Amino acid sequence: RELLPPWLVIVAGLTGIVLLCVSTKDVPMAPLRTKYGIVLDAGPSRTILFIYQWTTTKANKTGVIRGCSSCPVQGPGISSYSDSPQKAGKSLEPCLNWAQNEIPAEQHSQTPLYLGATASMRQLNLTHPILSDSLLAALTGTLKSSPFKFQGAQILSSPEEEAFNWVAVNYVLENFFKYDWRGQLVPSRKGMAGVLSVGETSAQLTSELEEEKQAPKEGVRLQLFGQTHRVHTQQCPCHGSEQLRRRLLSVLIQ
Repeated sequence: RELLPPWLVIVAGLTGIVLLCVSTKDVPMAPLRTKYGIVLDAGPSRTILFIYQWTTTKANKTGVIRGCSSCPVQGPGISSYSDSPQKAGKSLEPCLNWAQNEIPAEQHSQTPLYLGATASMRQLNLTHPILSDSLLAALTGTLKSSPFKFQGAQILSSPEEEAFNWVAVNYVLENFFKYDWRGQLVPSRKGMAGVLSVGETSAQLTSELEEEKQAPKEGVRLQLFGQTHRVHTQQCPCHGSEQLRRRLLSVLIQ
């Protein structure tokens, strides 16, 4: 049996010592760049600013995001400012200033900013379209003056709002994808959940359509995580929380 040369033994020993002394923390690794996005949810009773963040990691061409923080806007919902639209825009400024401190300054110009208004603004747009246009114009002016990348302010239709709710619920339930034991993204293989949304005056039931059993024009079509989903919302008028409360009171009185 041949012996190893002494110089090779010395080199091997030194290499082992270096590997044992250098911890994993000392090995430089290029961090994944974090990106940010801002969504203003303008609901009937109040507006909330949400900050989301994500990295370059994607699951079948769709980003993997997580909620970062939020800021409730002081005051009522934006539709309450129909007589003074400029006040609606001013009400957003404290939360926009707060967001500037939450997001690194070098990322402000690349951070998308979006506002979506829901039920009360839909109603105002039906009854007083000029007032709703004035409100949206005032909000747009305030959002454009911020350092963020303004992407639009619009009134969401009821099917759009409920489709977003459906996406949010199934995303949180990990029905689109999940992490395996190695920490990698893999298809979930679970079915999609339906969503029952109860408002003050009505309720909405949103579920995924079966492609082969439904007319092609029904529902909202979504392309998410490498798959196409088509969801449909069934309106249930007069089944909101206020109507249910009145029915309960009537039964109790009787």
